[in-house]
Amino acid sequence: MPRFLSHPFDDDKLKEECGVFGVIGPAEAANFVALGLHALQHRGQEAAGIVAYDPQSGFNDARRFGYVRDNFTKAGLMQTLPGQLAIGHVRYSTAGSKGATAIRDVQPFFGEFSMGGCAIAHNGNLTNAAQLRRELIERGSIFQSSSDSECIIHLMARSIQKSIPERMKDALRLVEGAFSVIAMTRSKLIGVRDPLGVRPLVLGRIGEEGYALSSETCGLDIIGAEFVREIEPGEMVVIDHGRIESSRPFAPAKPRFCIFEHVYFSRPDSILGGRSVYQTRHQIGVELAREAPVEADLVCPVPDSGTPAAIGYAAESGIPFGMGIIRNQYMGRTFIEPTEQIRNMGVRLKLNVNRALIRGKRVVLVDDSVVRGTTSRKIKDMILDAGAQEVHFRIASPPTAWPCFYGVDTPERDKLLAATMNEEEMREWIGVDSLRFVSLDGLYRAAGEARGRDRTCPQYCDACFSGDYPVAPSDQIARGFTMKAAEAAE
Repeated sequence: MPRFLSHPFDDDKLKEECGVFGVIGPAEAANFVALGLHALQHRGQEAAGIVAYDPQSGFNDARRFGYVRDNFTKAGLMQTLPGQLAIGHVRYSTAGSKGATAIRDVQPFFGEFSMGGCAIAHNGNLTNAAQLRRELIERGSIFQSSSDSECIIHLMARSIQKSIPERMKDALRLVEGAFSVIAMTRSKLIGVRDPLGVRPLVLGRIGEEGYALSSETCGLDIIGAEFVREIEPGEMVVIDHGRIESSRPFAPAKPRFCIFEHVYFSRPDSILGGRSVYQTRHQIGVELAREAPVEADLVCPVPDSGTPAAIGYAAESGIPFGMGIIRNQYMGRTFIEPTEQIRNMGVRLKLNVNRALIRGKRVVLVDDSVVRGTTSRKIKDMILDAGAQEVHFRIASPPTAWPCFYGVDTPERDKLLAATMNEEEMREWIGVDSLRFVSLDGLYRAAGEARGRDRTCPQYCDACFSGDYPVAPSDQIARGFTMKAAEAAE
């Protein structure tokens, strides 16, 4: 197995850990799932897996490292996944090596119960997984992976309920954190979101009786499915023979959807909460231009995620928009075993400056976020090397000062630039003429909350910006993580 190395540009971005997709009804359902996973590839690029069920051959699965297009477009592999019911998962690995044993961490996971088999795919993080894992192992459970998601299968095995959906309810009532889960039995497709609805999950219709579940609406678009609705926070749907049964297995809670889905994770052509992601990001740029104007000659996005906000900033400010940085669309995951000389090229492998456009201009660079800040410094150097007179950074999110424990790969807090520096210190460290972030209220306004953020009861999960964790990260606290005093007191 060749070793794929992470790239410096990608290492300075927050990463969504996974995406899920499921289909029931159409013949060769696994092919639909492969297409859906391809549309969700941005949510996880390390590995993918599909489980399908066929009455003749039973449950079949395939798990592979790498892109969906490089594995699940091969006729030979897809022929091993027959049936009208299939689920899949794309994964971004946050722990462990990419060696032979790590394939065990690739979802969907499968369990055989007295009433039949069940496969599950999970987007999110369980914040009490370590505690649950210890308890389950002490009671005799044997884990096959290092993933927190496997806890759900073992908890289901301990339930005394008579059906798989009821066992899943029992299991999910015991976990904490964020989860959008897709599961399948021999005849049912199941979807469920945690009570706060932190991670997304949507329902689509395929033809007369077929259905699909997807992390985002862009997954429905690629297979021509009609968007029906979002799965509600705290809702479980069970789809069987064209019928949908909905239930609410959890105590009611005020939803806290992840606002960073609007900022960065979701594809700009997806719809979240009835809002176009592209339009929200465009509006973030508008808010940013109102809050942080500057005299300049060119507004330039850091591609690709900064583009909608840059367009909004340019439109509101009246400063011309231009593609001053060009992304190499054919870079792929990265070179295999690159030389030291190649690695030292850093972001230049993926980004190149449009010198003819940049030279002699005062440039506003619009990016989606600043995490460690290392990439921002390199991009600034590239822009100055190309002859820019001034470089001003405008960031389409508030400062990322706290780690996420709900399904996003973030560095430890002391590795986050905003956790150790104020805005002026960050500006000096990056070395730009000015640096401004959109305010938390401005971000909320862009996401449709006209009055901004409700301090007493926030409408979104914004813990990475505010430190206000809607679910206490039990495992992290046990390891010594300290929450903000106000939240800890509550």
